[in-house]
Amino acid sequence: MKNYSTLKDLISIDSPSGYTENACKYIFDLLTQYGYSPEYTNKGAVKCSLGKNPTLAIAAHVDTLGAIVSKIKEDGTLAFSLLGGLSLTGAEGEYVKIVTHDGKSHTGTLLLNNPSVHANREKEKTVRSIKNMHVRVDEEVYSVEDVEKLGISVGDIICVDPKYQELDNGYIKSRFLDNKAGCYVLFEIARRLKKTGNDLPVELFFSNYEEVGHGGTSGYVDTIEELLVVDMGVLGDDCEGNEVCCSICAKDSSGPYDYNFRKRLVDLARKNKIDYKLDIYPFYGSDGSAALQAGNDFRVGLIGMGVAASHGTERTHKKGIEATIELALAYMSDM
Repeated sequence: MKNYSTLKDLISIDSPSGYTENACKYIFDLLTQYGYSPEYTNKGAVKCSLGKNPTLAIAAHVDTLGAIVSKIKEDGTLAFSLLGGLSLTGAEGEYVKIVTHDGKSHTGTLLLNNPSVHANREKEKTVRSIKNMHVRVDEEVYSVEDVEKLGISVGDIICVDPKYQELDNGYIKSRFLDNKAGCYVLFEIARRLKKTGNDLPVELFFSNYEEVGHGGTSGYVDTIEELLVVDMGVLGDDCEGNEVCCSICAKDSSGPYDYNFRKRLVDLARKNKIDYKLDIYPFYGSDGSAALQAGNDFRVGLIGMGVAASHGTERTHKKGIEATIELALAYMSDM
């Protein structure tokens, strides 16, 4: 199996939507190290041409789920608003980091109000919502004033601990494989093409607002005609995908992707004996969805490694990531 240190490094950098500068700098510096000349868009996304006059953009998003402080409560706990679709049932009990305006950080835990089973008989029956949950700060704080003395205020970013684990059998368990595993696919495309000396008319695009709906709307070079989005493949009772394959999405909740684009992806997977699943995602949107809804005249396709328990404690497999890399490279070679 390939070295996945860049995936681990990227996942370790907190990057909820709106707080992606450090992760984008990591991407920028890595691509520069590989010998490319990346650029920042005005919105802070990273793009990088692999050759002259790119007609194909390959996109993945670096932003993740998280939260933001919405109020300091009278008892010294924090109310919060969500950044993206973080699952509260899955996030309950998770360790978090609160990043202040001045760049300091404090640790805490995301909890249900009155969380002790010895004091709350209704705990297991309670529907989790931002109205009945809070962040408990790991400091001696019992009032608004105590919390304010730490420098914590409304608008501070709350980052969830990713808990990355890479197992010997090829599985990777972590939050935010959606979609930092997709970013890793783009890293490997760049690294492998530089190693072989191929200059292809392709632009890599790392969006930074996908989880809130507008990451893929703009910023591409003017010559782009096709957009291949690399994002997580959905696993579930009504889906075909699994963690060891590359999923090719025919349709998600925003509508169908380009039929001929999808057909070429399937044909290339078959020709190159790449493990794949063709799938429909019932509750899903992507940077491709955003690009089309913004009016871009692109042909759009969507692929990605299968990721279990999306927006929760996710898991994928190196085989699925590798299949996605191989399919993207096969498509680029077939241009």
